[in-house]
Amino acid sequence: MPEKYKYDLRGVSATKGEVHDAIKNLDKGLYPNAFCKILPDIVAGDPDYCNLMHADTAGTKTSLAYMYWRETGNLDVWKGIAQDAIVMNLDDMACVGAIDNIVLSSTIGRNKRLISGEVISTIINAADEFLSMLNDFGVGVYLAGGETADVGDIVRTIDVGYTAFARLKRNELIVNDIKAGDVIVGLASYGQASYENHYNGGTGSNGLTSARHDVLNYDYADMFPESFDDGMPMEVAYMGIQKLTDDVEIEGVDEKMDVGKLILSPTRTYLPVLVKMLNSHHSVINGLIHCTGGGQTKVQKFINNKHIIKDNLLPIPHLFKMIQDSADTSWKEMYQVFNMGHRLEVYLPEEHAQDIIDIAKSFKIEAQIIGYVEEYNGEKVTINSPFGKFIY
Repeated sequence: MPEKYKYDLRGVSATKGEVHDAIKNLDKGLYPNAFCKILPDIVAGDPDYCNLMHADTAGTKTSLAYMYWRETGNLDVWKGIAQDAIVMNLDDMACVGAIDNIVLSSTIGRNKRLISGEVISTIINAADEFLSMLNDFGVGVYLAGGETADVGDIVRTIDVGYTAFARLKRNELIVNDIKAGDVIVGLASYGQASYENHYNGGTGSNGLTSARHDVLNYDYADMFPESFDDGMPMEVAYMGIQKLTDDVEIEGVDEKMDVGKLILSPTRTYLPVLVKMLNSHHSVINGLIHCTGGGQTKVQKFINNKHIIKDNLLPIPHLFKMIQDSADTSWKEMYQVFNMGHRLEVYLPEEHAQDIIDIAKSFKIEAQIIGYVEEYNGEKVTINSPFGKFIY
């Protein structure tokens, strides 16, 4: 079945074309190429400062967490969901230089019949624990409360989101100005960073609808009909062979993993790395890209007349191989949907690349030069992978 056809039937999109069309005429802020929209200092009116506000959720990863919790009784899976929703905000904001003094507010909508107060408590407490860890690395994030609503009429299980606000000096901003001759340092999304407690499979919070339905067995459609849209054709529901509790063996990883824990690996934050990196190399960084929606093609939205060539990518983690094998998705589509092994890209002159690699490795995160930038009449991304050459 063509991949686009499956996406359409499931009510999702790899490119969010309709969303981008809807917002294309909106003001892009002070710096259109910045990774987040930057506003004037509305708070105090100081021309030397700017404001940014960002909102995001854990997406349909919550549906997978719900299934795993119901099947295993393991509440800890919800801790990862809190981290997912927070990181999808904070790491985007860090890509414009916002790494301190951030205010965060939650919006949680649940179906009370299915999601217990114990789950809500776990999510809220986990957020506090995660922010405490960030504070230890010099990232000040302050919870301003939020809203938890019982909205079973419109939410099948639970939706977990956050909104973040920051005010920073304009001379502290990172505004993407990616140049021909820059190299690209990619920081791994998988492994176990020094500040993580478990092996991370490398997933973020993108592409989880497809991953869930392509990997997991159809039995889950009968077990948890509330876990997916009942208007979706059954032919594209839970098409795989795996159970959430099936064991997974990953080369070089001693920790016992199952399919559920692997896919539900919390979205890695790069904030501890970025604090150290921006404190020492702010002036030489020409671009920071968080490879979320759009996967390895994300950078295409933040370049002008440049060709991004990625020809030395990090190894593809077990998780993405499992998804591709289960779904028989084209590799070109995989690189457009998933991060495929690295979720943060740093664009800078080659003479500074080793410094960035060393900083990443000091946190036990693999990193390497994964490509370079050329002049081009237009915006183009080329990926030279073990599975072919893909042009976007």
